[in-house]
Amino acid sequence: QVQLVESGGGLVQPGGSLRLSCAASTTISSFYTMAWHRQAPGKQRELVARIDSGGSTYADSVKGRFTISRDSAKNTMYLQMDTLEPEDTAVYYCRAATWRTDYWGQGTQVTVSS
Repeated sequence: QVQLVESGGGLVQPGGSLRLSCAASTTISSFYTMAWHRQAPGKQRELVARIDSGGSTYADSVKGRFTISRDSAKNTMYLQMDTLEPEDTAVYYCRAATWRTDYWGQGTQVTVSS
């Protein structure tokens, strides 16, 4: 089975930046889409950004501040988060999809606070 492992979360001040990584146990070229989701306490999980061969899309709340990317050589997907706001505080999850199956990482905590 495919394993996805997120890393890079932590505590950052408002206005700061953070870069999340999602390392896959297999070549990420096998995924037709990869995405970042997040879930804040008391809220439902939401789609933050996704990327496929056609490009990338973002939630309105993060558009212009976050950038999703993939590095096939490292089998890793990234989420560059700039101008972070307290509202960005959540557990961030990596998702990868093949034609048949969705895979999820364990999540990494991002806390934006002064």
